[in-house]
Amino acid sequence: MSKIYYAYTRVSDSRQGEGVSLTQQLDAIERYASRQGLKIVEHFEEQKTAAKRGRPVFSKMLRLLKAGKASGVLMHKIDRSARNLKDWAELGELIDSGTEVHFVNESLDLSSRGGRLSADIQAVVAADYIRNLREETKKGFYGRLKQGFYPMPAPLGYLNAGAGKPKTPDPERAPLIKKAFELYATGRYSQMALGEELYQFGLRKKNGKRLDQNTLGRILRSPFYMGLIRIEKTNETYLGLHQPLISKRLFEQVQKVLSGNFTASRVRHDFPFRQLFWCKLCGRTLIPETQKGHVYYRCQNKQCPTKCIRQEPLEKGVLEKLLGVDLSPEQHEYLKGKFDEFQQNRGQKCRQAIEAAEIQLSQVKDRLNRLTDAYLDNAVDNEIFEERKTALLMERRGIEDRIQDLKNGSPDLPKKLDRLLELLKSPYLQYISGSPDERKELIQNVCSNRTLAEKTLEISYALPFDQVAFCLKNTSGAPSRRNARMWDKLALFLFNFVKKTEEGRE
Repeated sequence: MSKIYYAYTRVSDSRQGEGVSLTQQLDAIERYASRQGLKIVEHFEEQKTAAKRGRPVFSKMLRLLKAGKASGVLMHKIDRSARNLKDWAELGELIDSGTEVHFVNESLDLSSRGGRLSADIQAVVAADYIRNLREETKKGFYGRLKQGFYPMPAPLGYLNAGAGKPKTPDPERAPLIKKAFELYATGRYSQMALGEELYQFGLRKKNGKRLDQNTLGRILRSPFYMGLIRIEKTNETYLGLHQPLISKRLFEQVQKVLSGNFTASRVRHDFPFRQLFWCKLCGRTLIPETQKGHVYYRCQNKQCPTKCIRQEPLEKGVLEKLLGVDLSPEQHEYLKGKFDEFQQNRGQKCRQAIEAAEIQLSQVKDRLNRLTDAYLDNAVDNEIFEERKTALLMERRGIEDRIQDLKNGSPDLPKKLDRLLELLKSPYLQYISGSPDERKELIQNVCSNRTLAEKTLEISYALPFDQVAFCLKNTSGAPSRRNARMWDKLALFLFNFVKKTEEGRE
């Protein structure tokens, strides 16, 4: 019976641009077989790297050779057969068992000691080439990360801008990614509901389908969108050069929702004061119930001395508080004028704040440099280094957001001042004409310490409405020269309160 042989050809992938193509390898093998009078009965072709074990076609061919289905195999070169020493060892075992292995482009007599030694050396060189290539690739990869570049395909919401350039925001999808973070931060959306909402807005997968929970989870957990690059495999974090889509504050709020540390109140409109009043004695919310056509609110603890209270007294107490901060048109206009004046004088203070923030930023950069020096000197281990570096990068990102907000002139401040003035403009009528949601928001903004102790109802003002009520109680009519000092003091307090509230969220 004549001997039969297999042919094996391989490239790393279908786009391989170096080396010899599959067709050229097969041509060389067939020419060799013709010269040597060898009969090829089956051709095994593979498009997979030989740097790692587990090539399915190669493994199948080895099994057939071990089973004696063919006398041997013809391959183009040693590096086409194996670039890892374990696969080469398996080929060596086949050769030792009598299976013929021919490398058609290399004149090696594998039956001789010298030929085997030469082949072993070439196999080791091929394996070392892979190790070196791996190291150089890794070095280049981490080098680009340290420069602030993301050496991988752009995440959803960004576009690739070419080698050596940071990713750029996708003009169509970037605003929708930001919207996704804003919606989820409210705590009112499950990831499934968020995916449906984003689908309606037009944010979808490349195949046009909805974003599934896994995809949304990866997006919402990725600090890339706030300007940091995190490598999950090594738990390393780098400062990116790309433009962030969201602030550090928004990212952290989303993480709270994801971790279950924040949930929005579920609003039910059948009882207007649900979850708005508490028992002062035991700290539990009052729960509503209907008895004989009337709505009562009672403590959840039936043994508590706090008694039931009807809904009407609760509403009466709320309305009294709203009337206590109801500004006249003249008072409203006076505060508006003072707010405009204060905003015009903020320029110098903003410049000072920017200078202070830039000093803070410089200090954080110095701390990062000192931390890196300590790591290079083996003063801290890798785990502590990465933990501290991530914390410093987060702090740096927050300061940079603050500087940018100051340079932008705090665009949200005028809106928040207008919102405060709107709340002070006839809050009583706003409550009467508002929807259940609007009424609840109004109560939460204006009133605090809404408690019931036995039969005693207590409602106090929230900041800054307590100051408004105090000023109205101690003055009468429109602001005048006689009481201007008190109104100016109130205007400054309200302005600073709104400003600090805005800064505190940055």
